[in-house]
Amino acid sequence: MSRPRFTPLVQSLPSTVPFVGPETQERAMGRAFKARLGANESVFGPSPAVQAAMQAALPDIWMYADPTHLALREALSARHDVPVENIVVGEGIDGLLGLLVRVLVSDGTPVVTSRGAYPTFNYHVTSFGGRLVQVPYRDDHEDPDALVAAAHSEGAPLVYIANPDNPMGSWHGAEVIEGMLDALPEGCVLCLDEAYMEFAPDGTEPRIDPEDDRVIRMRTFSKAQGMAGARVGYAIGSRRMIEAFGKVKNHFSMTRLSLVGAEAAARDATWIPHVRREVVAARARIAAIAEANGLTALPSATNFVAVDCGRDGDFAKAVLSALIERGVFVRMPFAEPENRCIRVSAGTPEMLDVLEAVLPEALAEARAAR
Repeated sequence: MSRPRFTPLVQSLPSTVPFVGPETQERAMGRAFKARLGANESVFGPSPAVQAAMQAALPDIWMYADPTHLALREALSARHDVPVENIVVGEGIDGLLGLLVRVLVSDGTPVVTSRGAYPTFNYHVTSFGGRLVQVPYRDDHEDPDALVAAAHSEGAPLVYIANPDNPMGSWHGAEVIEGMLDALPEGCVLCLDEAYMEFAPDGTEPRIDPEDDRVIRMRTFSKAQGMAGARVGYAIGSRRMIEAFGKVKNHFSMTRLSLVGAEAAARDATWIPHVRREVVAARARIAAIAEANGLTALPSATNFVAVDCGRDGDFAKAVLSALIERGVFVRMPFAEPENRCIRVSAGTPEMLDVLEAVLPEALAEARAAR
């Protein structure tokens, strides 16, 4: 029987998916989750203006979207005060990470990241034949000094850091990120994942010239804007970098509805403050639930909270499994020592009521098994 002629790289890669979706788990359980608190989606949804714009655009879904994404890029240009030419739009940060890796990484290229950081980035690096160089977290923060040192020792052209961080919710001040740029080796690009920047405290967002070739900044409409299902992200980088993206991107990757909704979101100045207030309240509630059960909520600059379960990764996994069995979808870091935590997304009061009710049972089950 004839077989496909897969490349040696594809034949060498394992069949992996960075995340097991809640839908897969629901199918396996034969029932729906009562509280979806694991994917860092915004349960508060998109703004009414976004919903109205997408509904109005529905009759035009028969048309392809503008492959230049100009209307959205113009809205983002006004929002961030950067030229349109310094912005590229893609299928969420995940899609943009794939393009970034494609323009900078080939077989054997060393790429520096943190052990336990966002796994989709690693997925793209390995799928293009790159070699991951991973440094440990320090005090539950990604370690800028270690990342820069590894970039120098390995001669890496690409370094990844998320600020604020996923999965720990920790963050560095703007001066730390600006210092990283000055310390990078010649020709190295910092991929600065800012998916959660809308939730961060003042003083977190660095001051960076959009024409700085040393950095590309990634943003998304999936978090604060409540549009995870629409898959819209964007990157701000030098014109040289944005032109490189244009050489490899799928120009018809975006839907008209997603672009229309994102443009409305970019021009809506009222929704993010509303969502931020909801998230602050939810983080406080999660921390209170954790404390009432003898656990510790780590400080967070995101729309989730890492909850320290106080033991090792096996115990945290047992707590997570017990919560899932009781209808609460959460996730956890996968590298030591951060895997002592579970990660709980900001939810509605009703969702957090469910968490509060079942967490004592889940902890009791996990403790009994130990």
